[in-house]
This record gives sequence, C-alpha cells and structure tokens, in this order.
Amino acid sequence: MEPAKLRLSAKELLILKLISEGRTSPQIAEELCLSLPTIKWYRKRIRAKFDASTTVEVIRKAIEQGII
Repeated sequence: MEPAKLRLSAKELLILKLISEGRTSPQIAEELCLSLPTIKWYRKRIRAKFDASTTVEVIRKAIEQGII
C-alpha cells in the first residue's frame, strides 16, 4: 500500500499541520476562509486515509511516518 503522505493533498497536509498545532476546526475554517463543514469533511478524509478513528491516532501515525 502507498504511504499515506503520498496520498494527502496539499490542503489536507496544511489542515493536518494546523490540527497538530492545536487549532480547532472553527479556527482552521476562519484561517483558511473555508466553511466549518468543509473543514470537518477534510478531517474525515484525513482520518480515513490514515485508517484512524480519532484525531490523536492520526497525529500519532503522521509523526511515525515523518509527515509532521
């Protein structure tokens, strides 16, 4: 299987970085001028790509893979 970092879009990588910095979905939405439902959709896609059920698990896997 292809590593997750090769399948993440630039926007997904940016959102993942902001999540890892402790920003909330409303903060990310405001910063990127996107709607809250859009950010929630990106978060769901990121969790799916990492095969993770929680944000903490996503962050752990991203660190293990050297993405963040």
